[in-house]
Amino acid sequence: MHIVKAEASQVEKIVDMSIRAFETDVNVGGTKGDCPPGFDSVEWHEQMAREGHLYQAIIGNDLVGAAIIFKDETKNSVYIGRIFIDSVYHRKGYGIRLMECIEKYFPCGTEFNLDTPCWNERTNAFYKRLGYRIIKNEDGFVFYQKRKSELGTIQNSHKANSNLSG
Repeated sequence: MHIVKAEASQVEKIVDMSIRAFETDVNVGGTKGDCPPGFDSVEWHEQMAREGHLYQAIIGNDLVGAAIIFKDETKNSVYIGRIFIDSVYHRKGYGIRLMECIEKYFPCGTEFNLDTPCWNERTNAFYKRLGYRIIKNEDGFVFYQKRKSELGTIQNSHKANSNLSG
């Protein structure tokens, strides 16, 4: 898998994936319609693409997911606004691979930050598994952070899990 800045021609496909991905949240504690702002908006995703924040996740020639990412040049920090994998690719390790790609894509980033709803059992377990640590709970969201010194955690935990299953 690799990530590249999204092309305008891919925005509609990305929005379709976003809808499918976030609609599965009802299976992990969410209520119907309890999705992030703009998740189903072509205009919002076009704006994110124009501003350079929308990235597409690609395996071979297949678009499998996307991410909204904001880099703070002054602090060398990266805020992962959201990631999503098309629901047809869920539970295959692509989310882990996407997070690895994001962390490698920004080698100057000294810390990576993100947040997710408290109710979402799947994403909270996912980010903890990847070595992100909780820095606060506020207004129904859990805020996570991972510092550069902790970045090997994904690869090491993923390799350990692969070795256990093989």
